[in-house]
Formats: sequence, structure tokens, C-alpha cells
Amino acid sequence: MKLNNSADVLVMGAGPAALCITAELVQQGLNVEAIASKSPLEPWPNTYGIWASELESINMQELLKYRWKDTVSFFGDGLSKKGNSCTNHYLDYGLFNSINFQEALLERCNGLSWQVETVKNIDFSERETVVICNSGKKYFARLVIDASGHKTPFIRRPNHGQIAKQAAYGVVGKFSSAPVEENRFVLMDFRPDHLSANELEEPPSFLYAMDLGDGNYFVEETSLACAPPVSFESLKARLNSRLSNKGIQIEEVIHEEHCLFPMNLPLPYRDQPLLAFGGSASMVHPASGYMVGSLLRRAPSLAKEIAKVIKKDPLMPTSQIARRGWKILWTTELVQRHRLYQFGLQRLMSFDESLLRSFFDTFFKLPKKDWYGYLTNTLPLPRLFIVMLKLFSIAPLKVRFGMIGLLIKK
Repeated sequence: MKLNNSADVLVMGAGPAALCITAELVQQGLNVEAIASKSPLEPWPNTYGIWASELESINMQELLKYRWKDTVSFFGDGLSKKGNSCTNHYLDYGLFNSINFQEALLERCNGLSWQVETVKNIDFSERETVVICNSGKKYFARLVIDASGHKTPFIRRPNHGQIAKQAAYGVVGKFSSAPVEENRFVLMDFRPDHLSANELEEPPSFLYAMDLGDGNYFVEETSLACAPPVSFESLKARLNSRLSNKGIQIEEVIHEEHCLFPMNLPLPYRDQPLLAFGGSASMVHPASGYMVGSLLRRAPSLAKEIAKVIKKDPLMPTSQIARRGWKILWTTELVQRHRLYQFGLQRLMSFDESLLRSFFDTFFKLPKKDWYGYLTNTLPLPRLFIVMLKLFSIAPLKVRFGMIGLLIKK
């Protein structure tokens, strides 16, 4: 046994989730090691958006590269003045400066270096976990946290059938004319006037777009959730069709973005000796697809609990340390909230584009504190129940019928 040479915690991964939890563990004074198949210094390929008040609540708003006060959505049919009217959200939205975000987390890791390895297997004993890599090297720790993403083969979870995924294809670039009004952020543009009758029968998608300044814009065609997912090719074609319908052409592609992640991944078994964080722990919000705000809010309490347990009892079995971690990561309340969100997602996935537009038009008629809390997973469970009931009560009859019909089918 190599217990005396073991790390307290070994983290797998090098993305936002891995860096968030590693930074907090290091700040707790634990002996931490980290392994990933790529260096944590490699730039993250995707953009990360967030409501600015989420960062303000934890005093990290300086990490935003862009911030918009003019935040809107479109849920009309796009065929008339009324059909082109926008819904104002009256809430600031921002994009992370990914480089600064990454560097800030790495700085909190106090110079920790990642081992660039691919994990082949993980063995568990009573008081130690052994991570075996393709290189043949072995790493020892009292606890291992898998923060390598939703594709991990090491985290066990129930099989609830086909997984619905959010897919998006986006372009940062220059355009023949502005696809977004100056200084504006568009959360959802569901207007379908660019679609043919046959395309209207396909799974709906919406435009997520923003003015980046200096003649640059980010436009992204997004499918909320679908099983199987809408292909990148289809989303790219829809984006081009949407732009062409407005007489807009892409003149220069600065960056292409491809996003694909699960929205209804089942929660992991919470009695396993391997702990998870981030996508591997099913922390993607089933209703919105957001996760970064949750990572930043939940990492400190998880790290604090792990440090408390490890420092208090050097002989506590690995399985018990992991179980304590799982209980903090997925409290009973958070589990119940997650189930409610998945319940709601199931309903939305059967809505056609007209019903979906009507649903979101109603959703954003809720008080701002309610829809914001819903999308950020910050509503206490009793309040979440009330908000969902309120949404049902103010929804048009066709939306209510859609929900009730699905309830009956289930």
C-alpha cells in the first residue's frame, strides 16, 4: 500500500469543472494532484455565457469580457409587426473572458501541475484509490473526483433510455449587415419565417446572438434538446437560411463553434466510491443547459466538506469520503429540483415550434425573480413548485393542453 505517498484528492479533467473544484480543494490546504488528457493551459474551445447577477452574487463579475443591458428574445411568427416584437428581459447578460477565467482558476490552484495522461482504469481499495493510465503510470489518492465531462466511462449511472442533447452551431464573424442590433444580446429568437412547411415539422431551433462590437457578431443556431440531437449540418443550414432570409451574408468567419451536451443525463449512483463534478456529475441544468454558475456556487461547499472529512479522520474509508461528498453535491433538495426540471424538459421536447414559442412567451411573463431563479437553479424547492404552478395557470389553453396530454401519456 502506498497510502503515505498518496494525494488527498486526485482530480481528473482540465475544463471549467475540473479547474473550479481543484482550485477550491487547493485553497482548503489539501494535497491535490490532477490528471487530464490535455493540458489545462490549452484554450477552452467554447464560449460561456451567464446572467451577470450570477457572477455579482459571488463577486466575480470582473471575469466578463462582454456585458449587455439590452437583452431580448423573439417568440412571434416574424410575419407582422406584432410577430416581430421583442420580449425585453431587463437583466444584464455577459460572456466570460475565457482566457481570464481559466487563468484566474489556475492561479487559485497555486502552481499545481497537471499530469497529461489518459486514464485507463481506476481501482478502489478500502482507504486508497489507484488511477492507472495508458502510459502504465499509477497515481494514488484517498479520493478521486472525475471532472472530465459527461462522456466519462468511469461514473456509474442508471440507464433511462435515449439521452436528449442540446446542439448548437455558431459563428463569430463579420457580416454584410448587422444580424443583431447595436449593443444587443438575443437570448432566443424563435421566429420561424425563414422555414419551409416541411422544416416547420422538424425539431425546433432558435437563434442565440450578440453584438461583440468592432463590427463582429456571434450568431448561433441552437436546438434546446432532442433525442437524437439535431445535426450540426442541419443547424448550420438553418442559420444560413435565417440570415439569408434577412438578406445577410457571412463575410468572414473568425471562429466556428460546435456544442453538443446532454440535457437529461441521469444522476449518478451516489453510493459509488468515485466522486464526480461538472458534466460527469450531471450538473448541466436540464431546463437551460447552463452549468458554469452552478460550478462556481457549489465547488466551495464540496471542497470544504472533503477537507473537513479528510483532515478529521485519516483512516476513513474512501467509499465513506465519497459518500459524504455526494451528499453535499446532491442534497435531497437539489435532487428533487433536478427531477422537476427533467420533468419539465420532457414536456417541452414534445412541443412543436408553435407551442414552444407560446410556452416561452408565457414563461418570460413570469416575474423576473421567478424566471431567473428557474433558469439558474437558485429557487428553493417550495418556491420552484409555486413558480411551475403559476406558469401553468397563466399559460394559454393550448400550452396547458400540451402539458396535460403529456401527463396523461406518462
